[in-house]
Amino acid sequence: MHEYTSTARVWGLTCPGFPEEVSRARRWTRDILRGSPLAEDAELIVSELSANAILHTASGREAGSFHLALAVSSQVVALSVTDGGGAGTAPKAEHQDQEAEHGRGLGMVSAIAHRVVVHDSDGGHTVTAELFTDVRHGGHPC
Repeated sequence: MHEYTSTARVWGLTCPGFPEEVSRARRWTRDILRGSPLAEDAELIVSELSANAILHTASGREAGSFHLALAVSSQVVALSVTDGGGAGTAPKAEHQDQEAEHGRGLGMVSAIAHRVVVHDSDGGHTVTAELFTDVRHGGHPC
């Protein structure tokens, strides 16, 4: 390994808060993780978190944006979406009935990811989903 290359690689992307940017976020994630067995799960997670930012926060308002960060190491793929704030409350997984049109995204992310963390960030919130690269049966990292 080159002396200036760390074991973790980190990418970032800021997108305008337009609905079509969700597909851009998915493509960006797919391109970075090409060949990884976690690519499809990561793409779905980024899609859900980006759409949530646009639908439920100031990210989707005029001049709004959201920021993606993707960190990859030999142990974990971490995907973070930071929204533009204005939602009043932190994102949380809610149990909706199956007929509901909205409200299941973060629950789905929680079911796919090995860990999901929500924290305050510059007037908004950052949701980070982690996918462990090597997991034992029962969902625990090796």
